Amino acid sequence: MAFDFEIILAAAFVLTAVVWVYDRVKYRPKRIAALSDLTQEACSAIPKEVKETMAGTPKWVSEIKSYFVIVAVIFGLRSFVVEPFQIPSGSMLPTLEVGDFILVNKFDYGVRLPVSNTQLIATTEPKRGDVIVFKYPKEPSINYIKRLIGLPGDTISYHNKRLTINGKLVAEEFQANLPPSEKNQGIPVTQYKEDLLGVEHEIYKTMRAINLEGDWVVPEGHYFAVGDNRDNSSDSRVWGFVPEKYMKGRAFYIWMHWNQFLSVPNFKNNGSIE
Repeated sequence: MAFDFEIILAAAFVLTAVVWVYDRVKYRPKRIAALSDLTQEACSAIPKEVKETMAGTPKWVSEIKSYFVIVAVIFGLRSFVVEPFQIPSGSMLPTLEVGDFILVNKFDYGVRLPVSNTQLIATTEPKRGDVIVFKYPKEPSINYIKRLIGLPGDTISYHNKRLTINGKLVAEEFQANLPPSEKNQGIPVTQYKEDLLGVEHEIYKTMRAINLEGDWVVPEGHYFAVGDNRDNSSDSRVWGFVPEKYMKGRAFYIWMHWNQFLSVPNFKNNGSIE
Protein backbone atom coordinates (compact mmCIF):
# COMPACT_ATOMS: atom_id res chain seq x y z
CA MET A 1 0.00 0.00 0.00
CA ALA A 2 1.39 3.41 -0.97
CA PHE A 3 1.86 6.19 1.56
CA ASP A 4 -1.43 8.12 1.69
CA PHE A 5 -0.89 11.55 3.26
CA GLU A 6 -4.60 12.40 2.90
CA ILE A 7 -5.63 9.59 5.28
CA ILE A 8 -2.89 10.48 7.75
CA LEU A 9 -3.92 14.16 7.75
CA ALA A 10 -7.58 13.19 8.23
CA ALA A 11 -6.62 10.95 11.15
CA ALA A 12 -4.59 13.78 12.71
CA PHE A 13 -7.56 16.13 12.34
CA VAL A 14 -9.94 13.67 14.02
CA LEU A 15 -7.50 12.94 16.85
CA THR A 16 -6.75 16.59 17.66
CA ALA A 17 -10.45 17.51 17.36
CA VAL A 18 -11.50 14.76 19.80
CA VAL A 19 -8.86 15.79 22.33
CA TRP A 20 -9.79 19.48 21.92
CA VAL A 21 -13.47 18.71 22.64
CA TYR A 22 -12.49 16.44 25.53
CA ASP A 23 -10.47 19.27 27.08
CA ARG A 24 -13.25 21.82 26.55
CA VAL A 25 -15.77 19.60 28.32
CA LYS A 26 -13.72 18.12 31.17
CA TYR A 27 -10.77 20.37 32.01
CA ARG A 28 -11.36 23.91 30.71
CA PRO A 29 -14.19 24.67 33.22
CA LYS A 30 -11.88 23.57 36.05
CA ARG A 31 -9.07 25.81 34.81
CA ILE A 32 -11.43 28.79 34.55
CA ALA A 33 -12.64 28.17 38.10
CA ALA A 34 -9.06 27.93 39.42
CA LEU A 35 -8.01 31.13 37.68
CA SER A 36 -11.11 33.00 38.86
CA ASP A 37 -9.87 32.70 42.45
CA LEU A 38 -6.72 34.65 41.58
CA THR A 39 -6.27 38.38 41.20
CA GLN A 40 -5.86 39.77 37.71
CA GLU A 41 -2.23 40.58 38.45
CA ALA A 42 -1.50 37.07 39.70
CA CYS A 43 -3.30 35.54 36.75
CA SER A 44 -1.29 37.62 34.27
CA ALA A 45 1.95 36.46 35.87
CA ILE A 46 1.24 32.77 35.19
CA PRO A 47 2.76 31.54 31.88
CA LYS A 48 0.28 30.28 29.31
CA GLU A 49 1.76 26.76 29.31
CA VAL A 50 1.27 26.58 33.08
CA LYS A 51 -2.35 27.72 32.82
CA GLU A 52 -3.00 24.93 30.30
CA THR A 53 -1.96 22.29 32.84
CA MET A 54 -3.80 23.72 35.84
CA ALA A 55 -6.65 21.90 37.61
CA GLY A 56 -5.17 18.51 36.82
CA THR A 57 -5.15 18.86 33.00
CA PRO A 58 -2.82 16.09 31.69
CA LYS A 59 0.17 17.34 29.74
CA TRP A 60 -0.65 15.06 26.81
CA VAL A 61 -4.08 16.72 26.50
CA SER A 62 -2.52 20.17 26.45
CA GLU A 63 0.07 19.09 23.87
CA ILE A 64 -2.31 17.38 21.44
CA LYS A 65 -5.07 20.01 21.57
CA SER A 66 -2.51 22.76 20.86
CA TYR A 67 -2.14 21.37 17.32
CA PHE A 68 -5.88 21.35 16.57
CA VAL A 69 -6.19 24.79 14.95
CA ILE A 70 -3.19 24.45 12.62
CA VAL A 71 -4.17 20.90 11.62
CA ALA A 72 -7.77 22.00 11.01
CA VAL A 73 -6.66 24.91 8.79
CA ILE A 74 -4.32 22.71 6.73
CA PHE A 75 -6.91 19.96 6.49
CA GLY A 76 -9.65 22.37 5.38
CA LEU A 77 -7.56 24.18 2.78
CA ARG A 78 -6.10 20.97 1.37
CA SER A 79 -9.44 19.16 1.28
CA PHE A 80 -11.73 21.86 -0.13
CA VAL A 81 -9.69 24.70 -1.68
CA VAL A 82 -6.24 23.91 -3.07
CA GLU A 83 -3.86 20.97 -2.72
CA PRO A 84 -0.13 20.83 -3.54
CA PHE A 85 1.46 17.98 -5.48
CA GLN A 86 4.91 17.20 -6.82
CA ILE A 87 5.37 15.71 -10.30
CA PRO A 88 7.14 12.33 -9.89
CA SER A 89 7.60 11.26 -13.53
CA GLY A 90 8.07 12.55 -17.05
CA SER A 91 4.69 11.37 -18.39
CA MET A 92 3.43 14.96 -18.74
CA LEU A 93 6.47 16.41 -20.52
CA PRO A 94 6.82 19.01 -21.92
CA THR A 95 3.94 20.56 -19.93
CA LEU A 96 5.20 19.42 -16.53
CA GLU A 97 8.73 18.38 -15.57
CA VAL A 98 9.86 15.93 -12.92
CA GLY A 99 10.17 17.95 -9.72
CA ASP A 100 7.57 20.60 -10.54
CA PHE A 101 5.43 21.53 -7.55
CA ILE A 102 1.89 22.27 -8.66
CA LEU A 103 -1.35 23.54 -7.15
CA VAL A 104 -4.63 21.74 -7.75
CA ASN A 105 -8.00 23.48 -7.56
CA LYS A 106 -10.16 21.23 -5.35
CA PHE A 107 -13.32 23.25 -5.95
CA ASP A 108 -13.52 22.94 -9.74
CA TYR A 109 -15.05 19.47 -9.98
CA GLY A 110 -17.35 19.68 -6.97
CA VAL A 111 -17.00 19.96 -3.21
CA ARG A 112 -16.02 16.50 -2.00
CA LEU A 113 -15.60 14.73 1.30
CA PRO A 114 -11.97 14.09 2.26
CA VAL A 115 -10.64 10.54 1.88
CA SER A 116 -13.85 9.04 0.39
CA ASN A 117 -13.91 11.74 -2.34
CA THR A 118 -17.73 11.61 -2.36
CA GLN A 119 -19.19 14.70 -4.05
CA LEU A 120 -21.31 16.90 -1.77
CA ILE A 121 -21.94 19.91 -4.01
CA ALA A 122 -21.64 19.97 -7.81
CA THR A 123 -19.73 22.92 -9.27
CA THR A 124 -18.23 22.79 -12.79
CA GLU A 125 -17.82 19.76 -15.05
CA PRO A 126 -14.38 18.59 -16.19
CA LYS A 127 -13.47 19.99 -19.62
CA ARG A 128 -11.58 18.39 -22.46
CA GLY A 129 -7.98 19.55 -22.29
CA ASP A 130 -7.90 20.04 -18.50
CA VAL A 131 -4.82 18.74 -16.70
CA ILE A 132 -6.42 16.62 -13.99
CA VAL A 133 -5.31 14.94 -10.78
CA PHE A 134 -7.15 11.77 -9.84
CA LYS A 135 -6.84 8.59 -7.84
CA TYR A 136 -5.19 5.85 -9.87
CA PRO A 137 -8.01 3.36 -10.60
CA LYS A 138 -5.77 0.33 -10.01
CA GLU A 139 -4.47 1.65 -6.67
CA PRO A 140 -6.60 4.53 -5.30
CA SER A 141 -4.03 5.48 -2.65
CA ILE A 142 -1.81 6.77 -5.48
CA ASN A 143 -2.49 10.09 -7.21
CA TYR A 144 -1.99 10.42 -10.98
CA ILE A 145 -1.87 13.49 -13.21
CA LYS A 146 -2.78 13.40 -16.92
CA ARG A 147 -4.59 15.43 -19.56
CA LEU A 148 -8.32 14.84 -19.96
CA ILE A 149 -8.91 13.71 -23.54
CA GLY A 150 -12.26 11.94 -23.54
CA LEU A 151 -15.56 12.88 -21.92
CA PRO A 152 -18.44 10.48 -21.17
CA GLY A 153 -19.85 9.15 -24.45
CA ASP A 154 -16.79 10.06 -26.57
CA THR A 155 -15.21 7.61 -29.01
CA ILE A 156 -11.41 7.75 -28.75
CA SER A 157 -8.97 6.20 -31.23
CA TYR A 158 -5.18 6.16 -31.16
CA HIS A 159 -3.37 4.68 -34.16
CA ASN A 160 0.00 5.43 -35.76
CA LYS A 161 0.67 7.96 -32.98
CA ARG A 162 -2.36 10.05 -33.99
CA LEU A 163 -5.36 10.82 -31.82
CA THR A 164 -8.95 10.80 -33.11
CA ILE A 165 -11.93 12.02 -31.07
CA ASN A 166 -15.46 11.23 -32.25
CA GLY A 167 -14.20 10.54 -35.75
CA LYS A 168 -12.24 13.80 -36.03
CA LEU A 169 -8.47 13.61 -36.36
CA VAL A 170 -6.90 15.90 -33.78
CA ALA A 171 -4.73 18.52 -35.51
CA GLU A 172 -1.07 18.82 -34.59
CA GLU A 173 1.73 21.13 -35.77
CA PHE A 174 5.43 20.21 -35.82
CA GLN A 175 7.53 22.34 -33.47
CA ALA A 176 11.02 20.88 -33.18
CA ASN A 177 13.21 17.79 -33.08
CA LEU A 178 14.86 17.74 -29.67
CA PRO A 179 18.13 15.87 -28.93
CA PRO A 180 18.52 13.53 -25.96
CA SER A 181 18.70 15.38 -22.65
CA GLU A 182 18.19 14.83 -18.94
CA LYS A 183 14.83 16.57 -19.21
CA ASN A 184 13.46 14.11 -21.77
CA GLN A 185 15.14 11.11 -20.09
CA GLY A 186 17.94 10.73 -22.63
CA ILE A 187 15.59 10.02 -25.54
CA PRO A 188 15.39 12.15 -28.72
CA VAL A 189 11.84 13.47 -29.07
CA THR A 190 9.75 15.42 -31.52
CA GLN A 191 7.66 18.24 -30.09
CA TYR A 192 4.27 19.11 -31.55
CA LYS A 193 1.57 21.63 -30.78
CA GLU A 194 -1.71 19.74 -30.49
CA ASP A 195 -5.09 21.38 -30.98
CA LEU A 196 -7.33 19.29 -28.77
CA LEU A 197 -10.56 20.48 -30.39
CA GLY A 198 -9.93 24.05 -29.23
CA VAL A 199 -7.35 23.53 -26.46
CA GLU A 200 -3.77 23.97 -27.68
CA HIS A 201 -0.83 22.48 -25.79
CA GLU A 202 2.55 20.87 -26.44
CA ILE A 203 3.19 17.13 -26.65
CA TYR A 204 6.20 14.84 -27.12
CA LYS A 205 6.51 11.83 -29.40
CA THR A 206 9.42 9.44 -30.01
CA MET A 207 10.39 7.26 -32.94
CA ARG A 208 10.23 4.04 -30.95
CA ALA A 209 7.44 1.56 -31.54
CA ILE A 210 4.90 1.31 -28.73
CA ASN A 211 1.84 -0.84 -28.10
CA LEU A 212 -0.60 1.87 -27.04
CA GLU A 213 -3.01 1.71 -29.96
CA GLY A 214 -6.71 1.04 -29.70
CA ASP A 215 -10.29 2.27 -29.84
CA TRP A 216 -12.36 3.12 -26.79
CA VAL A 217 -15.88 4.38 -25.99
CA VAL A 218 -15.92 6.34 -22.74
CA PRO A 219 -18.76 5.10 -20.49
CA GLU A 220 -21.01 7.40 -18.49
CA GLY A 221 -19.46 8.59 -15.25
CA HIS A 222 -15.91 8.07 -16.57
CA TYR A 223 -13.14 9.96 -18.36
CA PHE A 224 -10.24 9.12 -20.67
CA ALA A 225 -6.88 10.63 -19.69
CA VAL A 226 -3.46 10.45 -21.38
CA GLY A 227 -0.01 11.92 -20.80
CA ASP A 228 1.41 14.70 -22.96
CA ASN A 229 4.55 12.57 -23.29
CA ARG A 230 2.60 10.22 -25.54
CA ASP A 231 5.13 7.41 -25.88
CA ASN A 232 6.18 7.42 -22.24
CA SER A 233 2.97 7.43 -20.23
CA SER A 234 0.93 4.80 -18.44
CA ASP A 235 -2.58 6.13 -18.89
CA SER A 236 -6.10 5.26 -20.04
CA ARG A 237 -4.66 3.54 -23.10
CA VAL A 238 -3.10 1.02 -20.67
CA TRP A 239 -5.35 0.73 -17.59
CA GLY A 240 -8.71 2.08 -18.74
CA PHE A 241 -11.04 4.89 -17.71
CA VAL A 242 -11.01 7.27 -14.75
CA PRO A 243 -14.21 7.01 -12.67
CA GLU A 244 -15.79 10.35 -11.80
CA LYS A 245 -15.60 9.46 -8.11
CA TYR A 246 -11.78 9.37 -8.36
CA MET A 247 -11.43 12.91 -9.74
CA LYS A 248 -9.56 15.19 -7.30
CA GLY A 249 -9.22 18.49 -9.13
CA ARG A 250 -7.67 20.56 -11.91
CA ALA A 251 -3.97 21.40 -11.90
CA PHE A 252 -3.68 25.13 -12.57
CA TYR A 253 -0.31 26.49 -11.45
CA ILE A 254 3.38 25.56 -11.11
CA TRP A 255 4.81 27.33 -8.06
CA MET A 256 8.25 25.75 -7.64
CA HIS A 257 10.68 23.29 -9.20
CA TRP A 258 12.84 20.99 -7.04
CA ASN A 259 13.82 17.76 -8.72
CA GLN A 260 16.47 16.45 -6.28
CA PHE A 261 16.79 16.61 -2.51
CA LEU A 262 20.30 18.08 -2.60
CA SER A 263 19.55 20.51 -5.44
CA VAL A 264 18.52 24.13 -4.98
CA PRO A 265 14.79 24.82 -5.50
CA ASN A 266 14.07 27.31 -8.27
CA PHE A 267 11.15 29.06 -9.89
CA LYS A 268 12.09 28.68 -13.58
CA ASN A 269 8.85 26.93 -14.49
CA ASN A 270 6.48 29.11 -12.49
CA GLY A 271 3.25 29.94 -14.26
CA SER A 272 -0.19 28.73 -15.26
CA ILE A 273 -0.60 25.20 -16.59
CA GLU A 274 -1.97 25.12 -20.13
